[in-house]
Amino acid sequence: MIDFRSDTVTQPCKNMRRLMSNAMVGDDVYGDDPTVNELEHYSSVKHGFDASIFVTSGTQANLLAILAHCERGDEYICGQGAHNYKYEAGGAAVLGSVQPQPLENLPNGEICLEKVVAAIKPNDFHFARTKMLSLENTIGGKVLSLAYLSEARSLTKKYGLQHHLDGARVYNAAVALGVDIKEISQHFDSMTVCLSKGLGAPVGSLLMGSFEFIEKARRLRKMLGGGMRQAGILAAGGLYALKNNVERLEQDHEHARYLASRINELPGFDSTPYEVQTNLVFLNVDSSIDIQAFTKAMYDKGINMTPGYQGMRLVTHSGIDKSDIDNFIDVAKANLA
Repeated sequence: MIDFRSDTVTQPCKNMRRLMSNAMVGDDVYGDDPTVNELEHYSSVKHGFDASIFVTSGTQANLLAILAHCERGDEYICGQGAHNYKYEAGGAAVLGSVQPQPLENLPNGEICLEKVVAAIKPNDFHFARTKMLSLENTIGGKVLSLAYLSEARSLTKKYGLQHHLDGARVYNAAVALGVDIKEISQHFDSMTVCLSKGLGAPVGSLLMGSFEFIEKARRLRKMLGGGMRQAGILAAGGLYALKNNVERLEQDHEHARYLASRINELPGFDSTPYEVQTNLVFLNVDSSIDIQAFTKAMYDKGINMTPGYQGMRLVTHSGIDKSDIDNFIDVAKANLA
């Protein structure tokens, strides 16, 4: 099956599987899983933070960050399209009584910083207390510039806000910018990294920050049922991903640009309104096409994709090469003929 649904469908390679099967393990809740400890130490140094915690998912990592930075009745500012506002089941509000204050994302993924300042609540008991600004990079495949991150950091320092990065695909951003990951992470008090998207690990995300912040997040992780035992089997995959699978993300970006160019050969499909910066390809589908029937026909031919109009998304990853894209276009042409 050629799967364009998401980079979360990546499969661990043979070397990653070998390291996972041979990983030294212990009880991580007691803090004695050596492979988890190695991953947490390695990642905190690599990203320039005091400490790190290995968790089950990006959703859990973002929730822990919000709950560790904010108290009940506080709020965090984020984008309307932010994953931790729109796609994580309202966890911060439901489980933490923390109010999101979403602002419109600009076409380039940024949030207007003037609007951020205007949204910060006065020190008045009528209002929720504004505690944090949360950005996402990449967001919708778009890369936030280093200049913007620096401006946002200056703003959070000026107004006494915590600055969090949902960095689920932050390595795609770093590779696209051609910079070391610390050029991005230096602007934030906390940061998440998803290991199971383009980096290719089977499970897990990281949350990084200060020692005090991570200790609070560790307690919250236990409260949420996220304490894992012999998790070193999973952590070994994350270590391999960080050490070996970063540079190859450029291949995904190249394949995404190639896919975007070829998709326009299909009648009724148009990717030209959307710039491809990383591994996400967005396209419009003409309403004359029965996208549900088309998607089913493609699935029957061994090609998996998520149906949708006006902004349909295709994702490249380690399981997609150029020949897969050519095959997809050939099969699609035959089905649309």
